[in-house]
Amino acid sequence: MQRNATGYKRLADELREAILAGEYAPGERLPVEGELAARFGVGRSTVREALRILLSEGLVETLRGVAGGTFVVHPEPGIIRERLEATLMLLAATERVTVEQLVATREALELPATRAAALRCDSAQLAKLAAAIPAPERVLEVGLGYDSNRDFHATILEASGNPLLAATAAPIFVVLRHRLLRDAAPAGFWDDVATDHRRILSAIQRHDPDEAVAEMEKHLVKLRSTYVLIDTAGVIPAPTLGGAETDGDARPRHRQSGSKSKSGHESRE
Repeated sequence: MQRNATGYKRLADELREAILAGEYAPGERLPVEGELAARFGVGRSTVREALRILLSEGLVETLRGVAGGTFVVHPEPGIIRERLEATLMLLAATERVTVEQLVATREALELPATRAAALRCDSAQLAKLAAAIPAPERVLEVGLGYDSNRDFHATILEASGNPLLAATAAPIFVVLRHRLLRDAAPAGFWDDVATDHRRILSAIQRHDPDEAVAEMEKHLVKLRSTYVLIDTAGVIPAPTLGGAETDGDARPRHRQSGSKSKSGHESRE
């Protein structure tokens, strides 16, 4: 049994290597089951198991019908996003990846994205960024703070013109959303986030990449310290994003799905 398992894994490795080396181009059909079995000197069941592995990895797809068969997939950034999201969720669940590491990775992705966005952002993207900053009177609406924050950062990533940056960063947003219950953020937290976003937007509107990156870096550093404290201490500190003095107040934070904020609304995390 072990020999058979080793056989189909070895075949999957060889086919994967051939696909990644370009021997089979995206959209190209792989040889039929019998031909693969004869070429590699294995049984048809071994070929089927090997193809299942490649299918689970998103390298091939199976189409039925007269013109069907097993085809090499056309690569899409969305595939990267889905697989990275699943992997990061598992790592975060076992705490093999910390919140600090997630936010540090986010910084590494978002700073160059901010520079690129400041250089190339068009009027439609600028309007989308502005729309992602809630008006002061709406900041306290349940869920709006987090949703607006996510949309603002996602738009900057998209505006960078590099789909890999967006595909790589998006899963980190999802993991942080599940890891932290930010609907319970203290009064003033999302106000300060919105203020930071306005400064970043102003620099991007002026097409000033240095200023945009400097403002984004300050913003992400503040977020990192806040998120780490929430995650490790189990409390939510008084607002510090705006640089104001705090009174040391902190509220308990429970990491339970469906928890409720003081307003009685269920958390959307």
